[in-house]
Amino acid sequence: MNRFTIAHDHPSLAGHFPGRPIVPGVVVLDRVLDAVEAAHGPLPALRLPQVKFVRPLLPGEPAQVVIEAAAPVETGAPASRWRFRVERDGELVASGEIAAAGASAA
Repeated sequence: MNRFTIAHDHPSLAGHFPGRPIVPGVVVLDRVLDAVEAAHGPLPALRLPQVKFVRPLLPGEPAQVVIEAAAPVETGAPASRWRFRVERDGELVASGEIAAAGASAA
């Protein structure tokens, strides 16, 4: 589990949205990729076959990324698909799947 908080002065917040900042989805996904790389090392080219944003994440709110391999790893081969959840205070913020660009659909 990787915990993170996006600071109120993050550069992406100025335009997203003025007067009522919301952490952009791409910033949340960047934290998801950081969590996968922390657990599995550098990643190849990736695709996002499924991503769903359920509720907004506001600046300063602590969140956590939970990842799991989407398919069993065979014979010691590295994982190439992961499911993820981003949670805030036990509530789902976003979920989805990340796959190596060459990984087949599960």
